[in-house]
Amino acid sequence: MSDAISSQAVSAAGFGTLMRQWRRRRGLSQLDLAENGGVSQRHVSFLESGRARPSRQMVLHLAELLDMPLRERNRLLHAAGFAAAYRESKLDAPQLAEARHALDLLLKQHEPFPAVVVDAAWTVQLANQAAQRMIGFLLGPLNESGHDPAKPVNFMKLPLHPQGARPFIKNWRDVAGNLLHRLQREAMDSPAAAAVLSEVRGYPDVDALWRSVDWEAEPRPLLSFSVEKDGLALDLVTMIATFGTPQDVTLQDLRIESFLPANAASEALLRGLATH
Repeated sequence: MSDAISSQAVSAAGFGTLMRQWRRRRGLSQLDLAENGGVSQRHVSFLESGRARPSRQMVLHLAELLDMPLRERNRLLHAAGFAAAYRESKLDAPQLAEARHALDLLLKQHEPFPAVVVDAAWTVQLANQAAQRMIGFLLGPLNESGHDPAKPVNFMKLPLHPQGARPFIKNWRDVAGNLLHRLQREAMDSPAAAAVLSEVRGYPDVDALWRSVDWEAEPRPLLSFSVEKDGLALDLVTMIATFGTPQDVTLQDLRIESFLPANAASEALLRGLATH
């Protein structure tokens, strides 16, 4: 396959627009980017205006300087007229067999506590048995949208939707504010997260809460929430892990969210549920 896409697809102006958007998103001036990249400010200006076309190496260099996600690096390459540099594989593809094995092992080893693997839109891709029990307990016969339970569960919509887990989360405002803070940050770099943010802001009370969030504050290192339903109470904390240096778009999108009991009573309940 040729390294370059057809000339009809090449758009220096499109590349320049994307480059400028990401530079501003990172809070950099043209001079800052030029100095960091070892090029002249004049060249940066010409690239953004479309008066100069970048080489493939320059596109990748700039994308690295701007710390762009792999998916967006491919998009920048395409805008400059080049083929994608990073593969986007299905999770069950042979080339991701080692990663899939690691994920399955992690989920299994986390039993009897819940753990899930979610994508960039927070849709559950993998879940251990404890997580499936927790989802079934919270949602019952319907998922958060009121559709068939076979539909994938979204772990951002689940606690925010009034027909999801929201009625059973005792500290809902605190949890929701933390989740919105996280989602807002992710939306800056991820169109998938931005779409989810747009949707959940349409849920009752969520937009008002979103408007009250202190965006300057650092998100909490741990999210804790208390759930109570049908006489059962759980106090949990969550942790998020990612692959360190992925070279596949799919792997970079994945997050592993692990749930841990916050006290002895919650631990005993989760262990007890695993034996029934």
